[in-house]
Amino acid sequence: MSVLATPDQLADARAARRAYREGLAEPTSGVAAGLTQANLIAVPADWAFETLLFAQRNPKPCPVLEVIEQGRVESALAPGSDIRTDIGQYRIWRDGKLAEEVTDATDAWDEHPDLVAFLIGCSFTFEAGLVEAGIPIRHQELGRNVPMYRTNVSCAPAGRLSGELVVSMRPIPASRVADAVQISGRTPAVHGAPVHIGDPASLGILDLAAPDFGDAPEMRDGEIPVFWACGVTPQAAIMASRPPFAVTHSPGYMFITDVPDAEYIV
Repeated sequence: MSVLATPDQLADARAARRAYREGLAEPTSGVAAGLTQANLIAVPADWAFETLLFAQRNPKPCPVLEVIEQGRVESALAPGSDIRTDIGQYRIWRDGKLAEEVTDATDAWDEHPDLVAFLIGCSFTFEAGLVEAGIPIRHQELGRNVPMYRTNVSCAPAGRLSGELVVSMRPIPASRVADAVQISGRTPAVHGAPVHIGDPASLGILDLAAPDFGDAPEMRDGEIPVFWACGVTPQAAIMASRPPFAVTHSPGYMFITDVPDAEYIV
């Protein structure tokens, strides 16, 4: 049985999308609490099958929530939305290199009207469950973006697409790590349980204070770094595989849907 958003939740989601459409550019962790957020990757139609196959072969970092076919820009997860404008900040990629960051991607769709967009589950979704359980979310507390790191773990390739796993990290009190694993593990559609706990070097991360994406974390006594698979992984694949054109969200700037987090709890 589907879980429906409350009127207040829907109002929050629509207000947030409207603000981003009007040019607000802020990370979305904690915004429209209780509603699912999503990563974006949009590619030309001749790369769409390989992108879908890459996601299917790497479901932990790339759980697909929706595919928006070419010629369409409205998400079924948020009726009335426009995928070109309703994210706070976008990245435009050309030949695997970041060409620019914009708050409106309409020109990108005008340039490539055959773009196929994929919405991929985001770990911001399960953060609400951690907060409800009294587990601190440091980047929310500090008003920062979550730290994200490229790792030495290779994803399963798909045709022309390959790349390494990207992870997000949250400092968790040692006494609450098991709770964080259990809570996030209930939501496999939005990355699920952590992929690694503890020593960052095991993932090839040499300096926690220097994330590849997002803001530097603040670790405190008694806390352990906990790493989750991250929906920025397709951006690492873009950098490695160099498709001629792609559009993604900027890390931490997600698409807010009208779907309650509870819909994805198993």
